[in-house]
Amino acid sequence: MVNRNLIREFDVSEEEENAAIGTADPADMEWLGGADVTANQIVEGRVLRIDDDFVLVDVGYKSEGIIPRNEWEEGDELPAIGDTLRVLVEDLEDVTPQQQEDRGMIVLSKRKAEKIEKWMKVMETVKEGDVVTGTVTRKIKGGLLVDIGVNVFLPASQVDIRRPHDIGEYIGKPIKCLVLKIDEARRNIVVSRRSLIENERAQKKADLLKTLEVGQLRKGIVKNIADFGAFVDLGGIDGLLHITDMSWGRIAHPSEMVKIDDEIEVKILHIDYEKEKIALGLKQKSASPWDNVPAKYPVGTTHKGTVVNVMSYGAFVKLEDGIEGLVHISEMSWTKRISHPSEMVQIDMPVEGLLPIRLISPQALGNPLIYPSRDGCFLLRC
Repeated sequence: MVNRNLIREFDVSEEEENAAIGTADPADMEWLGGADVTANQIVEGRVLRIDDDFVLVDVGYKSEGIIPRNEWEEGDELPAIGDTLRVLVEDLEDVTPQQQEDRGMIVLSKRKAEKIEKWMKVMETVKEGDVVTGTVTRKIKGGLLVDIGVNVFLPASQVDIRRPHDIGEYIGKPIKCLVLKIDEARRNIVVSRRSLIENERAQKKADLLKTLEVGQLRKGIVKNIADFGAFVDLGGIDGLLHITDMSWGRIAHPSEMVKIDDEIEVKILHIDYEKEKIALGLKQKSASPWDNVPAKYPVGTTHKGTVVNVMSYGAFVKLEDGIEGLVHISEMSWTKRISHPSEMVQIDMPVEGLLPIRLISPQALGNPLIYPSRDGCFLLRC
């Protein structure tokens, strides 16, 4: 293609210019004036030359366009001369005064054209409320980028129901998300994996509540542990496994019995359908140690126990897991006045005594208490 700017640079007259170009019918010269190319338009172009810094492309305009070589990542295959590319016309002016002086070329972008066309394709098929599948590409400030054909934003708070310790663990993994918001002007899409999970769990919860019954044994996954117990996912709804329902024996913290992500079998103790709350039990899978207390600890027999706690009013003594009692401070000694039970006993100290008098059902009144009577015998009661 003959460049008029180049001819004018050497002070060529209009007559000489016409002679160099040749005469032709104006209709035959339309190609020289170029197509109606405007900025921010995507057009097709043909690769004319590949330089060290630019790829020269003919887009049918009065002058060629250039694409920076850095638009091809290292390792990407460069186009061949004659190949057709879809490019975005960024500017009809030159990038630098030097380029304007040399050629008067237009600025093109292959990368931006690809992004715009991908966005337009996504907009044809995706709307707010749709479920989309994509691969997490990288971690950015405030969340993750997910490739669904274009990069969409997944806020950190929307990654899961409980925010992961490190959201970077999702990089490279395929995930499903719910489209929350589409901003076409800014070409921005916000998605939520959490909302999708919550919607699925709501349906599973409704289905599960229809099948749950008190007394059932169910398997679940420990999802969270607190000082008062553990939350167990039964497959759509979380149930509370209270610390008092974990073991017939004494435990200081639920983590002694379960760990997060443990799969455990629990018993359904109570269901509140209105509040959608479920109470679970672990110790109830086995018989209560109090079921055979009268036979195991008959009146008049002597047994050993271990001090497990000392309070200002007395000491708690364990005979076995689930069988504990209180030795009141007033019943610890006939020979001296005791200001504090620690004067007589310490935690982990073994004690022994006689078990006479009476036994009241623990199911009726709660945990058992053990008292030594003033004649040196133990009174077992609730």
